[in-house]
Amino acid sequence: MAPMLGGGGAGGEHKVNFAAPRSFKTAFKSDLKETFFPDDPFHDFKGKSLPIKAKKTLQYFVPIFEWLPNYTRRLFLYDLLAGITIASLAIPQGISYAKLADIPPVIGLYSSFVPPLIYAVFGSSKHLAVGTVAASSLIIAATLEKKVDPATDPKLYLDLVFTTTLISGVSQLILGVFRLGILVDFLSHSTITGFMGGTATLICLQQLRGIFGLKHFTTHTDVVSVIRAIVKYRKEIRWESTSIGVIFLVFLQFTKFVKQKKPKLFWVSAIAPMVVVVSGCVFAYLAHAEKHGIAIVGDLKKGINPPSLHRLNFDPKYISAPIQAGLITAMIALAEGIAIGRSFAILENEQIDGNKEMIAFGLMNIVGSFTSCYLTTGPFSKTAVNYNAGCKTQMANVVMSMCMMLTLFFLAPLFSYTPLVALSAIIMSAMLGLIEYEKAYHLYKTDKFDFAICMVAFFCVAFISMDVGLMLSVALALVRALLYVARPTSSKLGNIPDTSFYRDVEQYPGATDIPKTLVLQLGSPIYFANSGYIRERILRWVRDEKAKKDSQGDDVEYVILDLGGVTSIDITGVETLVEVRRSLEAKQIKIVLVNPRLEVMEKLIVTNFIEKIGTECVFLSIEDAIDGCKFSLTRMKDYNSE
Repeated sequence: MAPMLGGGGAGGEHKVNFAAPRSFKTAFKSDLKETFFPDDPFHDFKGKSLPIKAKKTLQYFVPIFEWLPNYTRRLFLYDLLAGITIASLAIPQGISYAKLADIPPVIGLYSSFVPPLIYAVFGSSKHLAVGTVAASSLIIAATLEKKVDPATDPKLYLDLVFTTTLISGVSQLILGVFRLGILVDFLSHSTITGFMGGTATLICLQQLRGIFGLKHFTTHTDVVSVIRAIVKYRKEIRWESTSIGVIFLVFLQFTKFVKQKKPKLFWVSAIAPMVVVVSGCVFAYLAHAEKHGIAIVGDLKKGINPPSLHRLNFDPKYISAPIQAGLITAMIALAEGIAIGRSFAILENEQIDGNKEMIAFGLMNIVGSFTSCYLTTGPFSKTAVNYNAGCKTQMANVVMSMCMMLTLFFLAPLFSYTPLVALSAIIMSAMLGLIEYEKAYHLYKTDKFDFAICMVAFFCVAFISMDVGLMLSVALALVRALLYVARPTSSKLGNIPDTSFYRDVEQYPGATDIPKTLVLQLGSPIYFANSGYIRERILRWVRDEKAKKDSQGDDVEYVILDLGGVTSIDITGVETLVEVRRSLEAKQIKIVLVNPRLEVMEKLIVTNFIEKIGTECVFLSIEDAIDGCKFSLTRMKDYNSE
């Protein structure tokens, strides 16, 4: 039997803290705070008077009260330029993406008027530019068209689009209010990359209808159906439309090339879509494009958004489609918008609050659904233009909104001559930038599992459907997370020669073993999902180490478990440690614990595990534990010699 140890710290100066566990209320409050308020948003409230707390609370929940009092004329000049620039991009994008969603083009313009005003009040990102996005537009169309054909009943279809926007906004608001941003984290980087790439591929193929000037097409969105439709209706292809579409597409891609080569000329790429729309309108008007088989947008009414509250449709016969589309687009829009906002905030060494962004997105979509808008978020292209144009605050969104208001009042009818082929070219050009080949290759080179998740999302979206692709890739990512949880890593530690450091012997082959002692490091919580594996892994480490030491004329008398990486433990985990201790004692081996964290120590105390092994078997550091083992071995030798 291994001898008893001398516990505590080196030289008895530092002792392990065996204080009584915290009360349930204290522990629960701490866990709740870390779960829902990891950023500690109210840390500035301590020691402040009630009026100041009220002011800070208002500023926290309504960010405009934080930046507007300090707003200056100089900042406005920057935001004015940025706002006008993104408005020039919002007009063609709004019309194009509305076409993608199979709704009247003017709805796309409405959606760049009201939502940006709401975001300017509640949003926390200085750089995010609000607008419609292609992926959500296609998801809405693909989901709702299973219930209603927009060609045969456009009014009902549009009602369901507004209902989808409301459901999406309510979902986003709930996630933000209850600080459930953790749910969005399940959309991993590889999932988003694959999903956006697959969706972009679908959208590009869908735009071939406009490029070729086809009158008939498929209602399905998968690659096979689209290609089959193009082949089937190939006799409808108009060379006039195709020629114009290729010219516009080449021009748009050339401006992107110019931007890449000369970043200071970002404005060339920013105004290119507007140039395409204006030149397309002029050409269509002068050449009477419709007579040559080139379709145009058609009538665009003057005036700002009419109310649409009365158009929300909750008929049980149709509601399943808006719910499905609303929930999916809510998550996609949040993941995209928050990720983009954070990316540009990092460039300025700033950070944004994801939960506040959820609330802002939710409110702007709820209000949007009442004012004839459809789903909006923070598009990458528009946000990049906003950032490069020098925006300083959320006022850029207000400027864009005012420009859209002027457009709706005075200029909307002029855009009625916009050729559909021009819109198809704009959408296709924007989507080509979302197929990130280099990022997929990087995933392949660095992490094959992440690459597999990305490819599942890409191919399932492209060849099956967007919702199936998203669900399968998220499921695969969750399987990976569960594998990490159920099969956590553990390692054997050895001493780095001439140092007091103990490191993984697999990572550092030169690390030396400790006589009669096996040091193991556990790096995950111990609970019901992985406790069986951890027990078997520890016993396997012991078996292998005993076989190795036996061949060297040595033995294992102590197993030191470094618990510094074990953040929590449940009752099943404690029982696992009891079983491990029992198994080791049967082999004349003593278990020693090192640096159990607060929550782990509390659980071990209340379950009497510490009492069973003795406080002398718990140490602050591996070095202290090894010194204690050596001291006990020396005492045993002296005792035996007597």
